[in-house]
Amino acid sequence: MATPLDTPVAVRRAAMDLLARREHGRVELSRKLQRKGAPAELIESALDRLADEGLLNEGRYLDAYVASRARAGYGPLRIREELAQRGLLKAQVEEALQACAVDWSEALQELWRRRFGVLPGDVRERARQGRFLAYRGYSMEQISRVLRGASIDD
Repeated sequence: MATPLDTPVAVRRAAMDLLARREHGRVELSRKLQRKGAPAELIESALDRLADEGLLNEGRYLDAYVASRARAGYGPLRIREELAQRGLLKAQVEEALQACAVDWSEALQELWRRRFGVLPGDVRERARQGRFLAYRGYSMEQISRVLRGASIDD
């Protein structure tokens, strides 16, 4: 049986349990605690305290999220959209994307090599590869360059 989240201690414990599994953004953590039945005023005070103690950190969350999604083969457009849906500010997201040590062109080349490895032979195959890469979050300009067989530096 789930413990009711009706005290500050219970809300803090639930928040720390979630943070122990992985980094969370403030909005995401707040939503999860609300779904568990915690009142909004207890959530805000618990999250403020966790942030003051350094246990809840948006910057650390952004860095971990961007790095994780980039390793999984997702591009900056997709990552930007996912973070916006998680309630993060656009300026913070842009800063995290700029600060990450990912070469997006190289990441796209590697994803394309792993998934396809052969330049499209016809229009249908080109469209299929392009849709896949666009879904993964890369710009049409980058995709076009890869599908033309152009090098990264072109």
